[in-house]
Amino acid sequence: MSTFLYRLGKSAYTKPWYFIVSWIAILGVVLAILGVNGIHVSSEMKIEGTESQKVLDQLTAELPEASGGQASIVFTAPNGERLDTPERLSSISNAVNDVYNLEYVINPIELAAQAGASMTDAAAQGSQTAQGEASAGSTQEATGELPPYGPMLVDGVPLPGIMIASDGSVALFQFQFTVQQMSLPEWVPDSVINAVTTVEQTGITALPSDSLSTKPAIGSTEAIGIAVAAVVLFMTLGSVVAAGLPLLTALMGVGISVGGAFAFSNVFHMTDLTPVLALMVGLAVGIDYSLFIVNRQRRIILDQGLSAQEAASRAVGTAGSAVFFAGLTVIIALCGMLVIGIGFLSAMALVAALAVLVNVLVALTLLPALLGLVGERICSAKARTKSSTQANKTSHGFSHRWVTGVSKSRWLIIIGVIVILGAGALPVAKMEMGIPSGATANLDTPSRQSYDAISEGFGEGFNGPLLLVAEPKGTGTITMETLGGLVQELQQHDNVSLVTPMGVNKTGNMAIISLIPKTGPTDKETKDLVQELRESEGGTALTNDLTIGVTGFTAINIDMSSKLAEVFPLYVGIIVILSLIILLLVFRSIIVPLKATVGFILSVLATFGITTAVFQWGWLHSIFGFDTGGPLLSFMPIMVTGILYGLAMDYQVFLVSSMRESYVHGHRGTDSVVHGYKQASRVVVAAAVIMVSVFAGFIFAHDIMIKQIGFALAIGIFIDAFIVRMALVPAVMAVFGDKAWWLPKWLDRMLPNLDVEGDKLLAVLKEQEGAANIKANPRQAN
Repeated sequence: MSTFLYRLGKSAYTKPWYFIVSWIAILGVVLAILGVNGIHVSSEMKIEGTESQKVLDQLTAELPEASGGQASIVFTAPNGERLDTPERLSSISNAVNDVYNLEYVINPIELAAQAGASMTDAAAQGSQTAQGEASAGSTQEATGELPPYGPMLVDGVPLPGIMIASDGSVALFQFQFTVQQMSLPEWVPDSVINAVTTVEQTGITALPSDSLSTKPAIGSTEAIGIAVAAVVLFMTLGSVVAAGLPLLTALMGVGISVGGAFAFSNVFHMTDLTPVLALMVGLAVGIDYSLFIVNRQRRIILDQGLSAQEAASRAVGTAGSAVFFAGLTVIIALCGMLVIGIGFLSAMALVAALAVLVNVLVALTLLPALLGLVGERICSAKARTKSSTQANKTSHGFSHRWVTGVSKSRWLIIIGVIVILGAGALPVAKMEMGIPSGATANLDTPSRQSYDAISEGFGEGFNGPLLLVAEPKGTGTITMETLGGLVQELQQHDNVSLVTPMGVNKTGNMAIISLIPKTGPTDKETKDLVQELRESEGGTALTNDLTIGVTGFTAINIDMSSKLAEVFPLYVGIIVILSLIILLLVFRSIIVPLKATVGFILSVLATFGITTAVFQWGWLHSIFGFDTGGPLLSFMPIMVTGILYGLAMDYQVFLVSSMRESYVHGHRGTDSVVHGYKQASRVVVAAAVIMVSVFAGFIFAHDIMIKQIGFALAIGIFIDAFIVRMALVPAVMAVFGDKAWWLPKWLDRMLPNLDVEGDKLLAVLKEQEGAANIKANPRQAN
């Protein structure tokens, strides 16, 4: 591999325009396809096979008018005023009618007129239940309690889909789309919001629910990370030209990979978070991989006095080999998510893996071509003079003092790291997963204000209605008496606020019911209610001889979180096995893979522990720009684990391969650890700072999902690079010394020699240099 990459690097260096024009042409093709196909992304994140998705698919097939997503608008009056004045009632009525006339919005009056008799009767019954004072349920009637809300009446006629609180200060407008929110065109929510904001002329405030919020977008905060990366590159490489190359190649790699994903987004389903994740990973690895190669070229020039061409070729052959295997590790870790079998996660993983692959290829081909254009200017005369001056000095820098101190205090370092990371991991035991809702949005956002207004005026459960589908267990039909009895029994549940029958299909074998819990969408009590409603062997279903399915946005999120939590241990197991196999092949050692895997597990646990403390418990929330803690994004642990594993192994490969190179070249015991650490630590630290900066730039995005992913990746890289790789790794390596490289002879014969350090290449080059010297000076050979 190293010999092939050496030849590839030399070819790119000597014929740069072939490679540069080729990459520009690829980018042009991607942009052309993108221009033709357009961008097709959605926020839909469904998991096939879950209970809620099965019910939703059944509804879509048999009763499509009932399978669409639900949304709501809250109307609030100024303090001390009411909404039910003639002028305001007229304004609200006009706004509601404008919404019902929009495409993709179901008009309940038209639906009732088009439906069959049974559907109409049930809908009428549901309308009376929902809009009369009896809508609060039979238990309230029995106790004499009046509901805190009722129908909004315009000229004595109930306004469809809207309720008003008893004090007249707030009204809730609930409506349904023909499809799920995640499948809506972007203009539909905007049109709804524009329609209802007309009420503001009468002093009313219209607050859209979280389901109508805009999709996550990439903002300008990541530019901060790129700016920090540029500063670190300049400090590390000491040249504006050298620092600019990794940025240029990373941007090219991201442009092609993310642009390519967008270009073919009409072929496969891609969520709006997918390109954001690819951008995060692509920028980080693209900058780091090019940094490793440029830094190695400069070191070869300054330390060995070789020409820029030969140094670039050798850098691609040696550091390029490490880049290739590091990138391969990240790709394998990401593609391991395909085993889980969750569609939107697989798409995320493949697009992120594509970003890594493209950046690896760019670093191995485009970068040496650009180095060919730069030529000897990659190292300034000042840098060469400074290097030759320092070569005559015997003083040791910070890295030498640090690794020497770590080696001497190795047991103290090992115990200290385990204690610190163990303490950081403690909150993991309380980690909750879900989909962020309006409850966790910032206080100044319409989503949060809408959520709070609904909770205060009607109850928190109105923010997350459930949709129930009841079917007879046998071949019978659901009569109006059966449906009425089911509604009454459901209403008596302790955690049920409102039950409304939506209708029965024309064949009479399927009834649709809307159920409003008392608790919020992410509360444990709501999850327990969903599970209880689904129990076919007891409770309500058994009493009425029915099978009850539960769906709706809240149920879908509950099922998604449960499924992802269920498969997470499987994915961690896959990662651990991959780690052992890949590192065994790369380092030809038993101890090194075990040490690296244990270190990675410590990093991941501490990462999720700290992320839980910040985003769930709300620690330091004001620093990171959010107001309220809540559950962690349900697919974040799986995605972050895969990315962190791949990036952690990058540092493992670059750092420990340098220690192995020192060992192979004659350094023994602690000396090989110290010498290898000194050679690699500077560039590894720089790469880690760059990667942390890039990920940290996303922490200050407005979307809480992007915040959580960016924070988890930033803190994870910080922990793994600066605590595990810079402290724990040299301490453990010092404990084992030369035994760290022990490998049974039978296993040594079985394993292929990947030559990550480039020893075979250097041996071939040394032979060629010797042969050239003999040919040039035949007398010396004799």
